[in-house]
Amino acid sequence: MTFYESFEQVPGIFPYQPPSPPGPGNDPDRRENPDNEPNKERTKVVGKTKSSMEAVKEMGATQIPEVKSNIHCLTIVGQIEGHLVLPPQNKTTKYEHMIPQLVALEQNPEVEGVLIVLNTVGGDVEAGLAIAEIISSMSKPTVSVVLGGGHSIGVPIAVATDYAFIAETASMTIHPIRLTGLVIGVPQTYEYLDKMQDRVVRFVTAHSAITEEKFRELMFRTGELARDIGTVLIGQDAVECGLINEVGGMQQALARLKNLIEERKTRNEVPLQ
Repeated sequence: MTFYESFEQVPGIFPYQPPSPPGPGNDPDRRENPDNEPNKERTKVVGKTKSSMEAVKEMGATQIPEVKSNIHCLTIVGQIEGHLVLPPQNKTTKYEHMIPQLVALEQNPEVEGVLIVLNTVGGDVEAGLAIAEIISSMSKPTVSVVLGGGHSIGVPIAVATDYAFIAETASMTIHPIRLTGLVIGVPQTYEYLDKMQDRVVRFVTAHSAITEEKFRELMFRTGELARDIGTVLIGQDAVECGLINEVGGMQQALARLKNLIEERKTRNEVPLQ
């Protein structure tokens, strides 16, 4: 009689089940191989990593292969948020997030060029001008691409770069500055709006080929917008009036940015003595 045969289980006291004695039917290797094929190789199923699953959940795509590049891409999408927090259902670009990134890109020696991708409806005037000013003051080459739309205060941001592209079907809305909410009806209010509008006009005309007269004419044009005055420029229209440099997409923008980077390297080269 073996140990396994002599073991008696006491109900309520010893719920322990003794292990089955080794035998032909209890071999763990054979249990994993139901076909009883001794030479069959076991296949190991490897699942996705946690980071890959997070990418699928957040981005709807598998993890993008990391490629080291000397070009950094910044996206300005949705509504540009300024001093007031917009409702949570709005897609926003916060200027307090953009400015530190631009400062860091200016100081990073590994970044040699910045690509700005725009698809924005506009937003806070001073926040948009702040982003545009810091882009225009960067020493590194910058190129912008308007995809979808670059409306309202997105216009100064688009022209703030060294070279600006617009997609063939993208649009840009030019209109006067507006205020929402309570407006104090005193002469100082209108003077303030006029001065703020002059800031936008001066910036746009200084960083593009459009004239001030043409830009103001587009801004105050009537009969084109249903509930407002202004003008909608689509693709080639923005190029013909001098606002944008060229019609193009990602391929043209990256090629132009690489050329600007090479030109900057050539200018900074010190001749050997």
